[in-house]
Amino acid sequence: MACRISELVLECADPERLAAFWSDVLGYVELGREDDGSIEIGPPGVGFGGPQPTLVLSANSAPSTGKYRLHIDVNATDRDQDAELERLLALGARPADVGQTGDESWHVLADPEGNEFCLLRRRLQPL
Repeated sequence: MACRISELVLECADPERLAAFWSDVLGYVELGREDDGSIEIGPPGVGFGGPQPTLVLSANSAPSTGKYRLHIDVNATDRDQDAELERLLALGARPADVGQTGDESWHVLADPEGNEFCLLRRRLQPL
């Protein structure tokens, strides 16, 4: 028997803002809220425990220091990489420089709070 990732927790200053951003990026919906201000989002009609992990946006006002050791990679499901890049930038993502050469097949972006993520080239089938 093995484990699988059921949820990812992202500490952030503004859970509302990031829940809205990541819901738009991933096509997720709000699943619940906790008294501490955390918001959980996940696939519509499936929620926690489905084939895709949910995302918990957890309130933390402490400033982020240093580079995160984990980041999220996303792939478009219904358009090519260039069209998805335009969509993500319109949602509030911005290009991030982590020392790329310009020859990469992916784009490094940052969400509205500066959390880095990558848009990969390969299109995936939706679940």
